[in-house]
Amino acid sequence: MHPNIEKVAAVLREHGVPGEIVVFAEATPTAATAAAQLGCEVGAIANSLIFDADGEPLLVLTSGAHRVDTDLIARTAGAERVRRADPAFVRAATGQVIGGVAPIGHPAPVRTLVDTWLGKHEVVWAAAGHPHTVFPTSFDELVRITGGLPVEVE
Repeated sequence: MHPNIEKVAAVLREHGVPGEIVVFAEATPTAATAAAQLGCEVGAIANSLIFDADGEPLLVLTSGAHRVDTDLIARTAGAERVRRADPAFVRAATGQVIGGVAPIGHPAPVRTLVDTWLGKHEVVWAAAGHPHTVFPTSFDELVRITGGLPVEVE
């Protein structure tokens, strides 16, 4: 098992999350591909998007059905500028690659905002540290295990 997946699994166990990590034969780097593999709505996929907020990482867990309004997120986060992070910034902040970034298992805590829209789904699927993996969770559980702030993102 990839070390990132092991790290995410350990954090899930620490937080008492019962869902098992699902490993796909093919990568699921987008919400649409993950939803197709799982047979769920794209809105039930929790995209883990890392932004550069005035030089600091900001994780936005957004419904796969949404686009993030960076101006809104900047105001919410109290940042002057929020922009999409490049792959090197994402890896430095999370230890994971784009397409597989989990909401947990990072080298250090990352400030997190959680899209309230995810609360419309009983089961939410989040990446588990690698582009071939996801785990089932819920909106409330995502907020709890990430220490995230529930917000509107679009």
